[in-house]
Amino acid sequence: MAQQKLRKQETLAMRKRLIGQSCRLFYSDDPVKIVRARGQYLFDENNQRYLDCISNVHHVGHCHPKITEAAAAQMDLLNTNSRFLHDNIVLYADRLAASLPEKLCVFYFVNSGSEANDLALRLAQQFTQHQDVIVVDHAYHGHLMSLIDISPYKFRKLAGQKEWVHVAPLPDTYRGIYRETHPNPGQAYADTVKDLIEDVHKKGRKICAFFAESLPSVGGQIILPQGYSAKVAEYVHSAGGVYVADEVQTGFGRVGSHFWAFQLQGEDFCPDIVTLGKPMGNGHPLACVATTKEIADAFTANGVEYFNTFGGNPVSCAIGLAVLDVIKEEDLRGNAMTVGAHLKDLLTKLQTRHQMIGDVRGVGLFVGLELVKDREQRTPATECAALVVKRLKEEDRIFVSTDGPWESVLKFKPPLCFSMEDAELVFSHFTGQNMLPLCTQH
Repeated sequence: MAQQKLRKQETLAMRKRLIGQSCRLFYSDDPVKIVRARGQYLFDENNQRYLDCISNVHHVGHCHPKITEAAAAQMDLLNTNSRFLHDNIVLYADRLAASLPEKLCVFYFVNSGSEANDLALRLAQQFTQHQDVIVVDHAYHGHLMSLIDISPYKFRKLAGQKEWVHVAPLPDTYRGIYRETHPNPGQAYADTVKDLIEDVHKKGRKICAFFAESLPSVGGQIILPQGYSAKVAEYVHSAGGVYVADEVQTGFGRVGSHFWAFQLQGEDFCPDIVTLGKPMGNGHPLACVATTKEIADAFTANGVEYFNTFGGNPVSCAIGLAVLDVIKEEDLRGNAMTVGAHLKDLLTKLQTRHQMIGDVRGVGLFVGLELVKDREQRTPATECAALVVKRLKEEDRIFVSTDGPWESVLKFKPPLCFSMEDAELVFSHFTGQNMLPLCTQH
């Protein structure tokens, strides 16, 4: 039976009636109805093409033929409970292990980044037998209750901070407490974590984990200062805790130069637990926790079986394997490095022309453009950022979104097949439409 086709207004009316209103759409004032996609492009019901700078989930490109072929072939053969013995899960784990430091050699497969982070929290608490967690300000780690508790981005709007959660300053060298002029911001920000640990100990409590995104995304496309993570790990280990790196947004070559964003902190730094998600399945629900044998053994020793009905099922792992193949075969890491550098250069050129661009930052295809009302004061230009997003969608058919504590950072996290021509297109619309000067009139 053919699927019923609805007019856009019918779809919108049904969504308002049937779907919880807290589940907000992109461009909620005037949503776009997307009916098909390919590569870095999305198409609406009128066949209008949009350049997608938002969908970091569709890592190797929307509807990549190798991914859909792998999914269909495995689905036609077998998809079953992951507690049956099957090749795909071990072959996939082996491929992931080859991309990670040697000590991260045990894997737990789940279905989402939130599930992965929740399990990471359980692993850390079981291993250390402590509860207290340190996170960075404005962090977001998922929508489960356990993760809202460790996500300042969420809990500040809800029930507030739990006594076992401790918030360190966001290591933002543009508008944080230690800025780009500081001689060693990595050390300075790490020392704020050391101070927190001392405060926790004074209260008679003990540290379980330091939990952080390798590149804080919701915090505003932040690039951690060099040396920060290694020093924090040293302090946390001395306190009996573990370091958890959340790679749900940034893993699988998005930074270009490395496969994992935590590797930007140097060869000597290795987290104790790494969580993976969004890009793993190119849109298919697939996520994972990677950890050490010692932590995994402690989790096993609690005597409670862990299983995940769908996590690591044959279809999910077939898709995961195909994603790894495409990243390698199409040199998407190289593309992320080259195109990302070009996009950053183009945006930096814009910065020389427009006082409203306070900062351009990023690595690979993880790029942020921070808008300000005043460069000296670094006052966030929240309204201008929203206007730019709106105009890019309506006039140029380019999808971008905002992030950061004041929603003043335009973020670029497109599929890794994003091209030089796409970067030039973004640049041309910023310059051709005089978009930023327009903001000064509002």
